[in-house]
Amino acid sequence: MKDIQNQEDHRRIAIEKVGVKEISYPITVLDKAHQKQHTVATVNMSVNLPHHFKGTHMSRFIEILNKFHGEITLASFHQILEEMKTKLEAQQAHIEMEFPYFLHGGYANGIASEYRCTMTGSYDSTDDLTLEIKVPISPPGIKSSATGLPHSLGHWGNAIICVRFANFIWLEDLIDIVDRVLSHDVTYQAGTPPSEKQILSAEQIASDLGMALTDTKEIRWFQVTVENLAEGFSTFATIASTPR
Repeated sequence: MKDIQNQEDHRRIAIEKVGVKEISYPITVLDKAHQKQHTVATVNMSVNLPHHFKGTHMSRFIEILNKFHGEITLASFHQILEEMKTKLEAQQAHIEMEFPYFLHGGYANGIASEYRCTMTGSYDSTDDLTLEIKVPISPPGIKSSATGLPHSLGHWGNAIICVRFANFIWLEDLIDIVDRVLSHDVTYQAGTPPSEKQILSAEQIASDLGMALTDTKEIRWFQVTVENLAEGFSTFATIASTPR
């Protein structure tokens, strides 16, 4: 069948971006404890086309995705981007995968907790890959204040961590960093004289997470946003590193 979309366009108007979005697609991700974990991702794929193409056949995106059989690692993510750019003769390729990751332990008292993850990548002459994970946080023993901040029982808020890698790091290790920082902060508060105790704030948690991530050699850049979900309003704090 003749590919009309791939014919030359003489109008010399480049299409900024063309692609497919919200594809529900089964994927397999690496699991530190069990080697692999099966989950379902929502996938967005797009390319920037040169001006001499009218467009591209949308089924090509799915064909490229199927070639990798849903096995998602940092290496395969790069390969998918490279394949998109080459096969679609694009100037740039972009992909975003959002998926739930499940883990036992942490502050969930042994219940399997769900962590929302997003892998984002773009590729022209080099690639730029980021991983974002949203970690629910519920620090034990933190009391509410007159300002309306919620009790810690239940969902206190989230730590949203976005990283660029220097070397591979497990999702579980990122979650563990959050757990260790929260455990330290809560222990510190418990040992503070009553007159000096303060509400554990989004700013304090974000700052402590930033220090912990700075000391993590597998990470070359990070951004952390900690949000405290209160009734009627929420507070947040964001901290980011400079690229290494």
